[in-house]
Amino acid sequence: MSQTTATDLYEASMALVYLREGMTKDATFSLFTRDLPPGRGFLVSAGLEPVLDFLTDFRVTPDDARGFATALGCDPQDVQPLVGLGFEGEVRAVPEGRVILPGEPLLEVTAPLPQAQLVETWLLSQVSHQTTVASKAARCVLAADGHPVIDFSLRRTHGPEAGMQAARVSTIAGFAGTSNVAAALRWKMPASGTMAHSYIEAFGDEEAAFMAFAQSRPGPVTFLVDTYDTPEGVMTAAHVLNVLQRGSGSAIRIDSGDLADLARQSRLILDQANLRDVGIIVSGGLDEYGVDRLARSGAPIDVYAVGTKVGTSADAPYLDSAYKLVEYDGEPVMKLSAAKVTAPGRKQVMRADGVDDVIALADERLPEGREPLLRRVMSAGRRTGAPDTLVAAHDRLLRDLSALPQHALRVRDPVPPVPAVSSRLERLTHHVRRNLAADVERRAKRRRSAIAGLP
Repeated sequence: MSQTTATDLYEASMALVYLREGMTKDATFSLFTRDLPPGRGFLVSAGLEPVLDFLTDFRVTPDDARGFATALGCDPQDVQPLVGLGFEGEVRAVPEGRVILPGEPLLEVTAPLPQAQLVETWLLSQVSHQTTVASKAARCVLAADGHPVIDFSLRRTHGPEAGMQAARVSTIAGFAGTSNVAAALRWKMPASGTMAHSYIEAFGDEEAAFMAFAQSRPGPVTFLVDTYDTPEGVMTAAHVLNVLQRGSGSAIRIDSGDLADLARQSRLILDQANLRDVGIIVSGGLDEYGVDRLARSGAPIDVYAVGTKVGTSADAPYLDSAYKLVEYDGEPVMKLSAAKVTAPGRKQVMRADGVDDVIALADERLPEGREPLLRRVMSAGRRTGAPDTLVAAHDRLLRDLSALPQHALRVRDPVPPVPAVSSRLERLTHHVRRNLAADVERRAKRRRSAIAGLP
């Protein structure tokens, strides 16, 4: 079976009903985040490129259909309408690396209703997870204040696929490398790594461990110095580096203890050993809050390695994201559920300098001085251009971050900008809401009348 079956069961159930009822007109679904997680001043759009790859290859095979039949507990013949279903629609989306605010669509899908429905789960999963981690990673880069940040998250992410995604989006955020070899090879990222404490323990002697490690590979090396006693470990590392004349470009890594104080002690030891060009890397439970604290302390730290808390976005591990129908067969629709009201119609986000955004209808005239965030990236089920690059996504992020107000960029207690809503979208929302409410009341009256007429 293909990735087509990587969906919630009700998506297949609804798609089958649509096909049987002839409900195959074009539908537009909007994928957006209602609110930002606590402690976030912005989000970073990510996950679009994998989505476009998925939609390009999307097709329900006979084997997929048999899988759906098994899950639904029905005869394979009952799901035959799904066989051969592919994605033939349009996608308008915010390119990866753009800053996104609450309520703004990250992408909109317009396709025959069964197609647009069946891809919901996969799209939400990809965009939500990658946007979550990209946003966390971007905050780490801001906190590091110009110092390199490296991804060490693979071993603690929620599976290898999540680890690959974390490495990929951390590159969009501006990370300098990753410990994930597969990701480094796939996306041409610098691979970075040192050694484990178990390596030192296996030797039982730090000097022997460092010497063997350095002699096993050319070029600069990084020694983990906190297995037993960090200052002693630094002195041992300094001795080995001087003996082998391998100081230039090499580094030590501190993974525990008072990182700021130990970095200061380590810098003094290295400088006294005439190893001023040997860097200091710190790791161990760091995220943007820990990095920010260390950077503000003025500790002589050259590189920050972040892992578990960033790869899982530990303080905000999910987005309040949604994929909602906003138009069917040319007619705007909306949801009226309490606390989950949606705005009708296809959307556009119009951005001016300073990330001054207006959420508008897609066909509204673009005022001078504003740019549209959503671009057409897929038409008739095919990409409209070449695949995007991580470099381009990173450049877009740098531009958007430079435009954000400082209160949104703060690591602690940020205040996100709030996008405005165009008057046309407000009027349409009011009109559709009023008509829906009236229709609901009419149906309720008919039911009450019918019940009153029962013997």
